Amino acid sequence: MSQVRITHGIALFCFALAASDCTSAASGASDGGGAGAAGVGSGGGAGSGSSGGAGEAGGAGEAGGAGEAGGCQRFASEVVAHTFGPGQNVGQVDFPANVLGPPHGGGCCQGNADPREIVSLGDGGSVTLGFGASAIVDGPGPDFIVFENAFQVSGDPGSVFAELATVEVSDDGQTWFTFPCTASAPPYGSCAGWHPVYANPDENAIDPLDPAVAGGDAFDLAALGVTRARFVRVTDRADLGGMNGVFDLDAVGLVHAECR
Repeated sequence: MSQVRITHGIALFCFALAASDCTSAASGASDGGGAGAAGVGSGGGAGSGSSGGAGEAGGAGEAGGAGEAGGCQRFASEVVAHTFGPGQNVGQVDFPANVLGPPHGGGCCQGNADPREIVSLGDGGSVTLGFGASAIVDGPGPDFIVFENAFQVSGDPGSVFAELATVEVSDDGQTWFTFPCTASAPPYGSCAGWHPVYANPDENAIDPLDPAVAGGDAFDLAALGVTRARFVRVTDRADLGGMNGVFDLDAVGLVHAECR
């Protein structure tokens, strides 16, 4: 969350960023858990395809380094492109390392605001992530999870400090398919940034690739009629302002992965 959260006594966690490897899976095979439980986004809603490149700063392979084993990744391993918007800039000095590898969730009631482990996109900013030799494939239930640092205010599940973003996927980096994110009040549908993150490999044994327990916002390629994607683009909702108007990206994990 924003630095405002620090002034309200939200504890910061300082964890070492680590990557997680994957084993090869057949196209469409299920690697993760079942469909998301309550409190996990399903990425529902019809999507739309759009042509054109990312149109962002930096070319392909702009940054990497999450660590690969056998050429496979289950978390983002590179930033393909990015454009930070104005305003909140937490973690931008530590970028891109703070968005590569697994999530560092703070649990239900406090968002991780450590700049070494999240980055604020700024108003309308975006980040495009790649996964090395891995691709997201459509399997049963959610196929990937986007992790932010949303939290329940005073532990109330009905009152979530949410910072929203639109999620897009592409297999070639040119044609993009969008999970619609238009809501301005809960529930936020297929937006990212409104479910707390529970998985933190440095602190607990919660599987960060199981949508039923990991937290974060889970998305199903089938909702868009897409069967495979190699890139995920996350874009802050520029139309939302105020205290919770800027998305803080933690990580993106692949529930169903194919390794080339």
